[in-house]
Amino acid sequence: MIITAHVKPNASSNRVEWLDEDTVKVWVTAVPEKGKANKAVVELLSKEMRVAKSRIELIRGGTARMKQFEVQK
Repeated sequence: MIITAHVKPNASSNRVEWLDEDTVKVWVTAVPEKGKANKAVVELLSKEMRVAKSRIELIRGGTARMKQFEVQK
């Protein structure tokens, strides 16, 4: 399953808002340096979707706000 995420780093709180079944907006308090925000997004998505963090992989958009993650069930 491919999830498209619009990430807003350096936010005041961590939260997830689903726009449809495969598109999500994610706010993270982590700064966008050295992959910290990407790591925080993976943690939030794993909690939200109830899958292990190791099953979520960033496949596109490492330095962009629009990212795609592959989630293995």
